[in-house]
Amino acid sequence: MAVTIAGLILVLSICSVTILGHPQCLDFYPPFELNADSEPFCDSYKDFGCCTLSRNNEIEQVYRSLRSQFSTDVSLECGTFLKDVLCQECSPYAAHLYDAETTHRKTPLPGLCGEYCSSLYQKCSVLIPLLTDNANLLDASRQGEAAFCNAVQITDMDYCYPNILDDSFLNDEARIYQTGSGEGCVCFEEFANGLRNPVLAVHANDNTHRLFIAEQVGIVHVFFRNKTRINQPFMDIQDVILTSSRRGDERGFLGLAFHPSFVDNRKVYVYYNTLSSSIHVTRISEFQVMSDDPNRVDMATERVILDVEQPASNHNGGQILFDDQGYLYAFLGDGGRGGDPFGEHGNGQNLEKLLGSVIRIDVDRQENGLQYAIPRDNPYVNHSHSERRHEIFAYGARNMWRCSVDRGDPQTGHGRGRIFCGDVGQSSYEEIDIIVKGGNYGWRGKEGFACYDQSLCNELEEDEVLPIHAYPHSVGKCVIGGYVYRGCQYPNLHGKYIYGDYTSGRLFELTEDLTSGEWNNKDLCLGDNTVCTGNMLGTFPKNILSFGEDEMGEIYLLSTSSARTNVDEGKVFRIIDPRKRGNPEECLNDIREVPVFGPTTPFEPTQTGNSNHVTPVSLMCVLFLLAYIANCV
Repeated sequence: MAVTIAGLILVLSICSVTILGHPQCLDFYPPFELNADSEPFCDSYKDFGCCTLSRNNEIEQVYRSLRSQFSTDVSLECGTFLKDVLCQECSPYAAHLYDAETTHRKTPLPGLCGEYCSSLYQKCSVLIPLLTDNANLLDASRQGEAAFCNAVQITDMDYCYPNILDDSFLNDEARIYQTGSGEGCVCFEEFANGLRNPVLAVHANDNTHRLFIAEQVGIVHVFFRNKTRINQPFMDIQDVILTSSRRGDERGFLGLAFHPSFVDNRKVYVYYNTLSSSIHVTRISEFQVMSDDPNRVDMATERVILDVEQPASNHNGGQILFDDQGYLYAFLGDGGRGGDPFGEHGNGQNLEKLLGSVIRIDVDRQENGLQYAIPRDNPYVNHSHSERRHEIFAYGARNMWRCSVDRGDPQTGHGRGRIFCGDVGQSSYEEIDIIVKGGNYGWRGKEGFACYDQSLCNELEEDEVLPIHAYPHSVGKCVIGGYVYRGCQYPNLHGKYIYGDYTSGRLFELTEDLTSGEWNNKDLCLGDNTVCTGNMLGTFPKNILSFGEDEMGEIYLLSTSSARTNVDEGKVFRIIDPRKRGNPEECLNDIREVPVFGPTTPFEPTQTGNSNHVTPVSLMCVLFLLAYIANCV
């Protein structure tokens, strides 16, 4: 049977769509909208491209400097050639034009299409030594037009300039990325590695943009934006931490929060498991950072705020955070074992116990013999049931693991101050909750939306609050709470609550319907190696341990391939949207320099980004094409 032209065209069209790349800049990040008040020099890419206004100005200065070297007999057309070539760095497809994804380096000149290259060589060959000092290109230019134009070819000439400007498919793709329409996948950039169960990544909100990453064994490390780590730990309390190397041990160093006035008082708070007179307790303590070294805690300054006795080794909760009023919240598990078997109603429904609750305290004051005070507007202060613990802000929690405060929409303020939590389920459901004052989250009467203990399910205490989302154990068996994305770098993610599941390794996003108030859930798409290129990755170790947020509002994923505290396979990844980013000049706040004493370790990735060699998708197309031809002859 003969090969049908229509069939062959169909195969080729499918494959061409599959293997074509996506907009990407020379730094391997996506393009952005410039939104400049004045016309930038590289005006062809003012709406969607890879150059900030500063970079535009730098390119213009280079252009003017080179133009000043023109002799009087050089045509004005050469000035146009010069500008066009220089400005390709601003193209949304700059990484492709310069072959950066294949060679992992910028080629000396962008890929020039044959006819354009010939015209440049014939009319303005004088430009070549001005545009590059690359010996190979200069040697090729001396050999003639054919040699030079062959030398400036790139691996994929679909991206050569200026034909790329007329490529309808690429232009359509760029428009989709620019508008943020269509479904997109995320990628991951490795930020840190060699960690033993990294359980949290937080910032100090002090304009230093440091990221503090804690290992479950009781060590906290300081990382800078360039991923450099200070060798001396910020904090090391290994000697008092209660945990083990058993896979899935829930005890250890679990929480860290910086005081809202940390810049002035240098106070930091930790949540960890330890032994007190041979009794297993969850401890919340205050420490102070050294006055002469901002990257080290003074271990002699510990002030124990609260100890809560734990009847079992599991369900230790572990989150602490501050709200906008400066009050400290702590999220305590139900005491462990299974099914909350403590007492008639379990700890979760027992307001005389702190276990299974969210507590809210004032660490800036001390009263009634306590190392803290109780906010006057806590729900059970002056309540008719005097036996209820006044520290309790909400209750009915099983084991909330990872909670976060929503920064709110930067324009409208919507959502600001909301606290989101992932509450790990028992045998059937995992749930996401928004914490409200006096809220009862149902455990052990309910698990998710369903009844767990029938005798309690229909007789829950007042103020029952349902989850905003719950999923069955066919999807995942251990929810890991995340963050609402409020960063500047990736506008397509704005307002989405990103979270995951430890057991299944799946990532999800919840999107709020502002009209109905409902939250819509879906899997977060993970990019393959046609999307996650350069220093971006499409995979991560399966066991998701936690999420983090830096000072700019960017979200981090913490995971490991072996959830044991004696195995240093834990990694931290920055989540990236490869479709579109915010203007880097607008997204990066002023950075306050912080002195560093002692040695540091530069970042060394354990994984490299994907390159555009023959990918699994393109290889599949080649095999598909060969098979099609073989079956049709």
